[in-house]
Amino acid sequence: QVQLVESGGGLVQAGGSLRLSCAGSGRTFSSTNMGWFRHAPGKEREFVAAINWNGGSTYYVDSVKGRFAISRDNAKNTVYLQMNSLKPEDTAVYYCAAGSVSGVKSRYDYWGQGTQVTVSS
Repeated sequence: QVQLVESGGGLVQAGGSLRLSCAGSGRTFSSTNMGWFRHAPGKEREFVAAINWNGGSTYYVDSVKGRFAISRDNAKNTVYLQMNSLKPEDTAVYYCAAGSVSGVKSRYDYWGQGTQVTVSS
């Protein structure tokens, strides 16, 4: 079993940056594919980015390509989401998830509790 705890959210002005962290527990973390999703009010939970177990492959939704970067440090059991050039439409609760690199949320087995990101205009 994998437990996930996100951190790093907050309030930032448009154009600013934030780095989200997702700390995982469990011996299998370093062999587990990971993803980030976000959920904005009135919208479906949306895939943002994913990374395979060794960091060799990354995937992004088109709306964040060139602005966000997913990475991982398996020695620290942590996955990161560096978010640059933030826009008000990036405002959402951000969740990390374990078990896949798919854009489909049902493919993931474990979820964190989420961290709020608010981008002001």
